[in-house]
Amino acid sequence: MSPSALSHVVVAGAALGLGYYLGSRIDTQDAAPATAQPIPPSEPKDKEPPKAEPEVDSEEEDDALADGDLGAVKAGFMQPCKLVLVVRTDLKMTTGKIAAQCGHATLACYKALSRTNPALVQHWERIGQAKIALKCSSEDELLELEAVAKSLNLCARSILDAGRTQIAAGSRTVLGIGPAPIDLINQVTGRLKLL
Repeated sequence: MSPSALSHVVVAGAALGLGYYLGSRIDTQDAAPATAQPIPPSEPKDKEPPKAEPEVDSEEEDDALADGDLGAVKAGFMQPCKLVLVVRTDLKMTTGKIAAQCGHATLACYKALSRTNPALVQHWERIGQAKIALKCSSEDELLELEAVAKSLNLCARSILDAGRTQIAAGSRTVLGIGPAPIDLINQVTGRLKLL
């Protein structure tokens, strides 16, 4: 190797080493533990909190039954999980109506569990987001399933129809349960038939 080539290798190595050293020092300083909480700007005491905008969605979820401890449900490393959508067949909804109601139930469960048990939601997303549609024959059966699910600390959300199309306003159409480990959900819905 010629002396000029050797000097280029030495200079490049020194520059690489210096860059690495400085980069690691900056990352270490930026990664200091954040123990102090930022202080929010104080607001005048006479200012009213902003009013929530009314929901534009045509459906709503029913929170009549209190949730259990949604954060208590855990899934093993590769434990299969699913979200179950229980559809009332006595309402004779069209396929499109069922699809819309199942979408509402899925989103309601996802939002609720994302706030209370994000690790379980991430696990469900990572293993494929299984969703199963089952059928039940009455509102009483749907309410019973919801009560049992909540007693097992499962996320359970029933959807009430707005009554703008086929179904009477306030009708309970679909119950979403989960996502949660399959064996736990099957304790609630194991006897139901596929839709």
